[in-house]
Amino acid sequence: MAFLSLQNVSKSYGAAKALDAVHLAIEPGEVHALMGENGAGKSTLIRILAGVTRPDSMEMMLDGARVRINGPQDAYDLGLRFVHQELNIVAHLSVAENIVLGRAYPRRFGVAVDWKALNRQALGALKRLKITHIDPARKMARLTTGDQMLVKIAALLLDDGAQAARLYVMDEPTATLTGDESQKLFDVIRELTASGASVLYVSHRMNEIMAICDRVTVLRDGRHMATRALSDTGREELIHLMTGRELETAYPPRLSPVQERVHLSCTNLSTAHIADIGFDLRAGEVLGIAGLANTGQSELLLALLGVDKPKSGRITFDGQTKRHNPAAAWRSKIAYIPRERRRDGLMLTRSIIDNITLPHLKKFTRAVGVQSARHERAHAAQLARDVALKSDSLRQPAYQLSGGNQQKVMLARAIGDAPDLLLLDEPTRGVDVGAKYDIYTLIRALSAKGTAVILTSSDLPELTGMCDRILVMRDGKQHAIIDTTGLSPADLLATFYD
Repeated sequence: MAFLSLQNVSKSYGAAKALDAVHLAIEPGEVHALMGENGAGKSTLIRILAGVTRPDSMEMMLDGARVRINGPQDAYDLGLRFVHQELNIVAHLSVAENIVLGRAYPRRFGVAVDWKALNRQALGALKRLKITHIDPARKMARLTTGDQMLVKIAALLLDDGAQAARLYVMDEPTATLTGDESQKLFDVIRELTASGASVLYVSHRMNEIMAICDRVTVLRDGRHMATRALSDTGREELIHLMTGRELETAYPPRLSPVQERVHLSCTNLSTAHIADIGFDLRAGEVLGIAGLANTGQSELLLALLGVDKPKSGRITFDGQTKRHNPAAAWRSKIAYIPRERRRDGLMLTRSIIDNITLPHLKKFTRAVGVQSARHERAHAAQLARDVALKSDSLRQPAYQLSGGNQQKVMLARAIGDAPDLLLLDEPTRGVDVGAKYDIYTLIRALSAKGTAVILTSSDLPELTGMCDRILVMRDGKQHAIIDTTGLSPADLLATFYD
């Protein structure tokens, strides 16, 4: 029997219905998956449950009694704990301060902050995740994105003597984690449910859902589609429930052979962060960059973009040596999508049009220096159609879009000048199965036109399914380059350790 029940949850923003009479029931001790495409209403439902967003209507029962959530403190007092997909950290504070954020700090004699006790509390929370490499006194700004997410998860597990947690809501918690870190989280989830707590788990990673969840509720276009026991549900049925269509294969096939022309060559390339990188990339080829976390994947892309300057070695494009900066790289038809779209890729308060056209403004500038707004709008509209962007209007600010549609805005920007080289850093992280397929289809189309693509990914099936070859990094150095013909994700993983 459900201990938490939501009925008739509705929320509209103007004429757009984010949620339309949705219901959700969570049983004690279960891991309940919440699935749907980006924009299906998952984040809205979570924000309502957290007391951040006020619903237009909702009936909420806890242990058979009607309750109301008027704000985040109400949710906390009811035993609800949240880790959200987008990292909300205070970068200039320490790890310990971020873990205890929003709670009373321990005091000495009721006055001064007891920093030793604060650090002990934080260490206890980290140890529940079996995390020993993070110093509680270290500034959050100095941590990797994955470690920042581990800190936010650890904050859920803090034992501060408050109301015992009844429900842990985790929105894409493994999006920035390695396989080993994810496994530690799954172990903790099993401990939590064994003690009687429940978990509402949101993820686009189908393998995770099938492995750790008991039941699933699927939303589509703000409506409840189904609630199923995962033991009786297959991957294909879930995809159909989420998208309303069948995906014949996870990865679309290559449309044309890789060209013989070598577009990019790296010879003994070294920067402050990577060393001894050497490979040739042919026009139309898709090269994956793989390895354990923080082994230089992103740094290789930044070197090719001109952010990290070479200390030695050479980069040539079509046989010409170029030392460039990011602005010159864009002018040379080298496009880039960063790993952290909200932090590094988007102007969140600006419109979709502004975000798409940002590197291409000279196209719309007349001789007298005045921009043609009409041409800019038409350019953005065509690119939005090319990437299957879903929005209310091209004037809509980027922060109002779902994660998948924010990613499509950056893709539209990247293809705006028909790039010769496309650099993609975790292009499908936090993106639903339907949007992933749209992105894969776009990569295939660009590749067929001769665009060379380099992509990093922590999703091993994505690398083996989309790439022609994979460059494996280890400790900032090139370890191997592998052809993907007949390569399984397990085979690829083995190269990280051999």
